[in-house]
Amino acid sequence: MKIGIASDHRGYKMKTQIIKYLSKKNFQVYDFGTNSTDSVDYPKYAFKLGEAVSRGDVDFGIIMCGTGIGISIACNKVRGIRCAKVDNVKEARLTRLDNDANVVSLNGSMPLFRAKDIIDVFLSTNFSGGERHLKRIKMIHDYENDNNIIKRRVKEEIENKDEDNEVAKKKSNKTKVAEEEKNVE
Repeated sequence: MKIGIASDHRGYKMKTQIIKYLSKKNFQVYDFGTNSTDSVDYPKYAFKLGEAVSRGDVDFGIIMCGTGIGISIACNKVRGIRCAKVDNVKEARLTRLDNDANVVSLNGSMPLFRAKDIIDVFLSTNFSGGERHLKRIKMIHDYENDNNIIKRRVKEEIENKDEDNEVAKKKSNKTKVAEEEKNVE
C-alpha cells in the first residue's frame, strides 16, 4: 500500500516518527514535506498530498499540523479528498466505515502511541459500502464537482428557510403590535 504523508513545521517531528513506523510495517511511504521545523504555510503541503491522493499516486494520506485542523481544512479543498481530523481510534474506524475518508489528519502534538493506533485502525478499516453512506458520499461528490442540481437544491432549502423566518418575524411583529395596542387601551 502506498501512503502519502505531509506536515507543517509543528507536525514535522511526529511525521518523521510515523514515516519510520510505517516503513517498518512495509508500507511504501511518500513524503510531501515539510522537511524541517522552520515555519511554513501548511496549505502548500496539504495541497501536495491531497493532489497525490486525488490522482491515485498514493492510496491514502496522513497529514498533521499543530492541531490537525488547519491542514485538514486545506486538504479538503482538493477535489476528491475526504479528509477527517481524528483524535481517537473510534473516529478513525468510523470515518473509514461511513465516510470512506482517504486522508486522516492528526494533531502533531498528540502522544505517538495514540497516533500509531489511529493510523493502524484508519489503514486497516475498509469502507462499509452501505447504501446510505454511498448516497451521502455521492451528494458530496456531486456538490464538489459543481453539479448544479445539488447546489440549486441546497440554495432553495436555504432560501425557503429564510422566507419561513421572515414570515415568522412578520407574524411575531404583528402579534407584538396587537399586544401593545391592547395594553394601551
